This record gives sequence, C-alpha cells and structure tokens, in this order.
Amino acid sequence: MPAKLDAILWDFDGTLVNSNQKNIDTTKSILSIVVPHLSGENLPGFLRSESAYHEANHAVDNWRGLYRDFCGLTEREIDQAGSLWAEHQEKNGTQVPLFDGIDEVINRFCDVPHGICSQNARQNIWDVLKLYRIDAPFRAVVGYDDLTGDTQKPHAAGGIMALADILGNTTDRCVMYIGDHEADVRFARNIQSTTGDGTRVIAVAVAYSGARPDRWSVKADHVANRVSELGSIIGQYT
Repeated sequence: MPAKLDAILWDFDGTLVNSNQKNIDTTKSILSIVVPHLSGENLPGFLRSESAYHEANHAVDNWRGLYRDFCGLTEREIDQAGSLWAEHQEKNGTQVPLFDGIDEVINRFCDVPHGICSQNARQNIWDVLKLYRIDAPFRAVVGYDDLTGDTQKPHAAGGIMALADILGNTTDRCVMYIGDHEADVRFARNIQSTTGDGTRVIAVAVAYSGARPDRWSVKADHVANRVSELGSIIGQYT
C-alpha cells in the first residue's frame, strides 16, 4: 500500500487557476514603469497572446527567467519588477477562474492539509482562494514575495517553508506536489533531496492547462490530463 499523504502542495498558476490574462496585464503594467521602451509597438511578443505567454512561461524555470530571457531586463531591473508585482496584481481587476472541478477535488480531500508554493503574490493567492470559498483546507501559502531571488522554484526553500508551517517538521513525511511546469517536478525532487531519505515527495504533473509533460526531461510520478484524474491520483495515497 502507498504511504498515506501528510500534506498536498499545489502550484497556483496553470494548476488551480487560469491566470494567464491577469499575469499578462500585470506584466505589461510593470514593464511600462521599469522599461517603458518595451510598451506599445515594442511590447515583447510573449505578451501579445495567451498562447505566446504560455509557451514562454514554460521555456523558463521561474518569473526571473521570463523577465531576463524574454524582456532582456538586467538583474537590477528584474528586482525592481518583482517589487512591483504584488501592488500591480492587486490593482488589476481581471478575474482568474478556477479550472472546472478543482473545487470538487479540494473539497473531496479537505481532511488532508493543503498548501501552495507559487511564483504569484501570496496575498493575491489568498484572495482567490477566499473568493471561491476553498481556503479552509489551506494551511500555508508561499509566494514569490516570501523568497529571495536565488531561492525561487525550483529551489526547495518554498516547499520546506510550507511544510514547516503545515506539519511542524519535514522528517518521515509523505507529501504530494502538483504543478504544470517541468520546474515543478524538479521542485518536488529538490524538496525530497533536501528533507532526506525519510520523506517522500510525489510529483504530479497536470496537462489540462496546455502543458506537455511527455516532452519534459524530468518526469513526474503521475500525469493528470484532466482535472477529474486528480481525484484518482490523490486517492491512491489517502
């Protein structure tokens, strides 16, 4: 029998919610301040459509890579952009819908403590969870603003922080991490290697937001092509 889950950790963007359009709008707003020459006709191509944004987002490990590789920002400009993210997300009124059926999955497994490790802003995540009334099972949310630039995913720091908040310690635990990016699988592997041999971290890749886990060099333990498949995957460990 598989070990019983002590906690379920989630990515946010592309896993719980479709936030592409809001992230595009927020990024445009930030670039207009940090690098105003990248506005209007000079807007980077990845900000011109949701499909282009999705492709660019999956070509880098984290948000810093997106600004560096697709906008050409310096490290100083990236730091400035990061400091503006939470403020501009809160100002942006674009709705971010849950993927259909996500609320049912969370409610079904509400007895297991949940957490989020994301490159989104912590308060923005909490606001969305409360809006859709699925916040109760969540014991921890770790956003980009809780970590330094060199400890963003796939570095294990955010996962260790979330598990410490949820469980008190990270030894001899069974944890699941669910995300839509190859970096999320590496994140899960890094959490396990950091916590030691006694803890297992099960990596679940979701493909329902357009990811292609079959193309990843680092493979997940399970793949959910539809939200409904998450129930049977999680159910194996509860």
